[in-house]
Amino acid sequence: MAEDEILLTGATGLIGREVLSLLLKNDFKVCAIEHTQKITPQNNLEIAHVNLLDKNAVKRFFENKKFKNLIHLAWYGDKKVHSHNINVDWVEASLNLVQNFMQKGGKKILVAGSISEYDFSYGYFTENITPLNNKSLYGKSKAALHNILETYCANNDIEFKWARIFNLYGKYERPDRLISYVINAMINNEDVKVSTCEKFQDYLYAQDVASAILTLYESSIQGAVNICSGKPVQLRYIVNKIAELTDFKGNILWGAIPAAFGDELVVGNNEKLKSIGWQPKYSLEEGLLQTINWWKQHNKEIVNV
Repeated sequence: MAEDEILLTGATGLIGREVLSLLLKNDFKVCAIEHTQKITPQNNLEIAHVNLLDKNAVKRFFENKKFKNLIHLAWYGDKKVHSHNINVDWVEASLNLVQNFMQKGGKKILVAGSISEYDFSYGYFTENITPLNNKSLYGKSKAALHNILETYCANNDIEFKWARIFNLYGKYERPDRLISYVINAMINNEDVKVSTCEKFQDYLYAQDVASAILTLYESSIQGAVNICSGKPVQLRYIVNKIAELTDFKGNILWGAIPAAFGDELVVGNNEKLKSIGWQPKYSLEEGLLQTINWWKQHNKEIVNV
């Protein structure tokens, strides 16, 4: 196989779709793994059907395959992700994947981490400074995987990159997430039921997340890098901006539901990401408008990511 060919997992997810598209646009050869959803065939793309939670299936896959490069984005993506026991299975599956990859000569990996690794009580998160002490099983599982892989890759001479991804939005987002829910309610002229939305978070458009991942992948930097905007934005501002962009004249029922989390500020330091030359292409308004236009074409679809 070509030296630049990349094994990509999670290619049907919110982030993975954008990463796959960007890799192909940049003339990378990609072998993308699919399981429950289908990937559209394209030039320079090989598609493999593998259940990553099945150790035997992964072993069979690598019997006839070897790759120098791996981008591992796959994980459980349901709304119960923060507490679901399947997080433990995904730690095991990820380690199994990397072991098989390494045993067949793998040399470079980028793995998707999460903002949820951080201790949210700190509010402002910096790599290698802010403690990785999140209360959720999801956050603890991602942090444990990071810690194991960091040492494992160092011991086995594998280039290791950890993309610690913050909040994002975009095409194919789950319809129950805040931004996609608000967009769909507003374009359907339905009452919008939200919390008081007084908290501040850090959001990036999914295409900018993908470009950040590719920038990190191609850079010489190793270890954890925050994938974030570095700019706190109040959730109420986002909801009002969507109302403006959709010309919504209906009711926004502030406080109709409880807040999903109790932390007033959740924002990342992205100086490390900017130091390798990354800059976002889309402003928050531009990203929201792109997402609104996409949902107008796909309204009411059930999208699993």
